[in-house]
Formats: sequence, C-alpha cells, structure tokens
Amino acid sequence: MIDRLKGKAIWRFSVVFLAFALVFSLAGCAAEEEPVVEEPAAEEPVEQSNLVLASTTSTQDSGLFDVLIPAFEDAYPEYKVEVIAVGTGAALEMGENKDADVLLVHAKAREEELVANGFGEYREDVMYNDFIIVGPADDPAGIKGMSVTEALVAIADSESTFISRGDDSGTHTAEKNLWSGAGIEPAGDWYLSAGQGMGDVLVMASETPGYTMTDRATYLNMMDDLAVEILVEGDNVLFNQYGVIPVTGAANPEGAEAFAQWVTGDAQDVIKTYGEDKFGQPLFFPNAQ
Repeated sequence: MIDRLKGKAIWRFSVVFLAFALVFSLAGCAAEEEPVVEEPAAEEPVEQSNLVLASTTSTQDSGLFDVLIPAFEDAYPEYKVEVIAVGTGAALEMGENKDADVLLVHAKAREEELVANGFGEYREDVMYNDFIIVGPADDPAGIKGMSVTEALVAIADSESTFISRGDDSGTHTAEKNLWSGAGIEPAGDWYLSAGQGMGDVLVMASETPGYTMTDRATYLNMMDDLAVEILVEGDNVLFNQYGVIPVTGAANPEGAEAFAQWVTGDAQDVIKTYGEDKFGQPLFFPNAQ
C-alpha cells in the first residue's frame, strides 16, 4: 500500500514537473521567435533654402537642366533650385540687380566684365559646345558647306529670310559679332528680330521657313519636330563657351558657392555623358579647370 502511494506521488510530481518544463520551454521559444526590435530613430527633415539660378534658354531648351538640377539637389538636399531661363543679357542684368544667386551663361567677354565691375565673385569655365546655322532643306541661299562669313554674305545678297534671336542673349551676341566680322549690317524685310528664346526661334525658322543660328544642343534636342537642317558647322568662330558666376551679395551665397563648385567639379561627369544615349554624342563638353 505504501509503495503504491509513493508511486502515485512520484507520478504526480513527474506530471507537474513536465508541465512546468513545457511552459518554460514554450516561453523560451516565444522569446527566441519574437526578438525585441528597436525602432530606428526618425531622421530630422532637411531644411531647404531657395537657390535662384539665372541661365540661358538654350541651356534649358537643350534638356540639360532636366538632368543637372536633380543631380545637384540629390548632392545638396539643403537647396531647392529655381531656374530662371532668359537670354544671357537678361541673366547678367539679374546678377547686377542681385535677383539671382548664381549665373550659368555664355557670353564670356560680358561675363568677365560683370565680374570686373564687382557684380560677380568670380567666373569659371564650365562646358562648351558649338553654334550652327540651320535652314530649309532646299537651301535657297545655297550656303550648305560654306564658311560662316561666306554663308552670311550669301544670305544677305539673296535676301533670304534670317530669323535672329534679337534678345541680347549669348547666341544673339555671337550672331551680331559674326555679321560684323562678315562686314554686314543686317537690315530689311528679310532679317527678322524675334526677341524670343532659342526653342521658339527654331520653331519660327522651321515654320517660316528661314535660316537661323542656334547652339547645337538645342537643335539636336528639338530636331525631330523641325523642318530645318544643319547647313553650316565646324567653323572655329562657332565655338560656344559657358561659364558660372556666383553673384556678389547674393541672397543665398552659400548655395551659390556650392553650385559653382559642384558644376565645375562632380557635375563634369554628368555633363560629359548628357545626350549620348539619345543622340549618340554628348551635347556639351565639360572643360572646367
């Protein structure tokens, strides 16, 4: 009888022990399966300041800013860039009036004068491409393959329609210099001053039809929708240099300096490949020192 009681007690103890062991085992498994995960600390939002970039319509119309500006804002999230695309003359005036923080333009002699007059901190080369003269495929003035001087003389002599930017832009400045170099003062019904940006002038030349001078990048970016083709190119006088200038007394001097240093530094890799995938050639050639 005593042995039977001992046996029952031992059995009960064993059941209770196993039950406790099972509970602790399950608790241990639960602890292993559900580790405590610490929530990452929330990142503080970046406080942005506005950076006003005055540049040319040709740079805008070429599509370069669609790539360049997002790349800068990724590298410097503290700045939000506002691009104001105008002719180089208007952009330089914005610099004089401190209506922009930084300039990206293409009339080197005028840019250097701006800096010399104290309106810009400094000027640095950024990139270059070239100008071209485009016109209708039937080429009424017969300029295809000529030098620039020969082409302008032929256009003026035949009084074939030529559409000028007429907006004091870098392209317009270069065009006026070329007419002067050819010894011609363009005037008459055949010479139309549009007062418009590069993209609009190309559309006008296509629809009129007529000749015009354009930067190559804007033409290539728009050529599928145009009825004009390249007729004069490769002349040394068609070289087209772009430069960057942080404005003296800018509202955002830190942003202006950051953009100037970036566009002459890391951005050179962005610039040198722009256009290769679509056109099989870059639209700009970086040449910052």
